[in-house]
Amino acid sequence: MRRLLVAGAVVLAGLTGVAIGQENYPTKPVTVVVPFAAGGPTDTVTRLIAEPMSKTLGQQIVVQNVAGAGGTLAAGQVARAQPDGYTILMHHIGMSTAPTLYKNLPYDPLKDLATIGLVTEVPMTIIARKDFEPGTMEELVQYVKDHKDQVTYANAGIGAASHLCGLLLMKEIGVEVTTVPYQGTGPALTDLVGGQVDFMCDQTTNTTGQIKSGEVKAYAVTTGERLQSLPDLPTAAEAGLPGFEVSVWHGLYAPAGTPEPILEKLSAALKDALKDENVVKRFAELGTAPVSEDLATPAAHTERLTSQIELWRPIIQEAGVSAQ
Repeated sequence: MRRLLVAGAVVLAGLTGVAIGQENYPTKPVTVVVPFAAGGPTDTVTRLIAEPMSKTLGQQIVVQNVAGAGGTLAAGQVARAQPDGYTILMHHIGMSTAPTLYKNLPYDPLKDLATIGLVTEVPMTIIARKDFEPGTMEELVQYVKDHKDQVTYANAGIGAASHLCGLLLMKEIGVEVTTVPYQGTGPALTDLVGGQVDFMCDQTTNTTGQIKSGEVKAYAVTTGERLQSLPDLPTAAEAGLPGFEVSVWHGLYAPAGTPEPILEKLSAALKDALKDENVVKRFAELGTAPVSEDLATPAAHTERLTSQIELWRPIIQEAGVSAQ
């Protein structure tokens, strides 16, 4: 009987320790893994919300860039991490396309990762090197059709937002061009500015500054309405591509099995960050906005991820694209 009582006390103490650990979380810095190179749009979004989230959590948030394989390296790393809330992931729409693009994906987005909440939906812009011959979207489409074997399209790798936008654009105009993949849109944009590639489709968080400074030539924004940050840039529909709309949603994830109290603390910190004045201001300057509070939740995030996996599956299969 004494042995049973002692064993029971040890188990109870262990359970109490876990509960206290969750209650006091976090007691050390939290790492947010970004699946693309520093300087890209996902990296920008992450670093903007990191500081206000840190204030709410009372611990520093460290951003770690793990680029490669269209974001699957980083996602796999977080899926295998300890489910203690100290390693989380920021990812975008690519999380919903990976199950179709990768035949041997080393993780299941819906089973191996826990959602924390959506962050923002970012419009995309169709841009080119500043000395590219076409002056309008209509001229760009015709030029691409006439020079499809010479034109190069840059993207951040298979499954990246820039890759998906390119797939839709080429399907829309009925022409395939040579694609040049990079490990992140930061390096891709650098080569576009430098004139090594011709054009690309990238998020406003990554292109607004270059568009305003004249470092790149902009043709259209992929939203139904013009953006306040780029009022002179026509929508794709206005530029001759009716119905062509693409936005890139971002969300935070933790390893599956992360305790609910920790997920709730992370979601609450995210909600606080999305109401931060500097975040709202900087997002607006970059052509986007924080999601509403009801979307910065695990439930809304899971619903979005599930529906987007189903949305993109037939599009990718029809394009015949595979990463493996």
